[in-house]
Amino acid sequence: MDWGMANRMHRMFSPVSGNSVMLAVDHGYFMGPTHRLEDARATITPLLAHADALALTRGILRHAVDPTTTTPIVLRVSGGATVLKEDLSHEAITTSIDDAARLNVSAVAMSVFVGAPHEHESLIHLSDLVDEGETHGIPVLAITAVGKELEKRDARYLALACRVSAEIGAHMVKTYYCEDFAKVVEGCPVPIVVAGGPKLDSDRAALELARNAIDQGAHGIDMGRNIWQSDHPVAMLKALRAIVHEKATVREALDVLEGEKARPATPKPAATA
Repeated sequence: MDWGMANRMHRMFSPVSGNSVMLAVDHGYFMGPTHRLEDARATITPLLAHADALALTRGILRHAVDPTTTTPIVLRVSGGATVLKEDLSHEAITTSIDDAARLNVSAVAMSVFVGAPHEHESLIHLSDLVDEGETHGIPVLAITAVGKELEKRDARYLALACRVSAEIGAHMVKTYYCEDFAKVVEGCPVPIVVAGGPKLDSDRAALELARNAIDQGAHGIDMGRNIWQSDHPVAMLKALRAIVHEKATVREALDVLEGEKARPATPKPAATA
């Protein structure tokens, strides 16, 4: 791995734990103004300092994140379908690698739809993106999904999607947690980060998901709604960090969550004349 590629990877993964807590705020590229992400800047700003990487589109990066940030950026570069369409797999590359390089991102990300109607196109797009990423020293995150006709959380299919993505050249993979998740990890030679998916019914459930994923070999999480749709998003993010980086139990992470919720709010600086 070239120095630039390795440097970008190490920006996102802790040298101590080897893991990453990625904050996903890229939902608007196909869902529009998602609940509690309507004002992206207001949602992102208090969380930014506590994330190892921020996953988003170039539009939100340019309009909602100050260029002074040192948080690594994982740039979503695929799209072309919205929730209005039955088939979400009909995606293409929507952001050039040249623009990703101009934005100084640490990685680019795209969806891979194994088993879906446009499986072939998505895998070819992944191959092309890996080629371009190698040329520019930018790692590629493959975000695996499976067709609606498959069991989305089945280890057999997720293992297939992750392995195929790694075989094509993805440098890391994002996928769902599932029963027998260790089998998914075992068959994938590159780091896996686990998606949070839709908002779970409790903060505890999200912490349990993270703990189980790390126990079975994941190298981190890439969560969105289970953080910023929480009533206490900063506290939730810190609790997840305790699991991912400090090997905290769910009980210990809940203690972090409750402790952070009890902290007084930081006063806003007074306006100057």
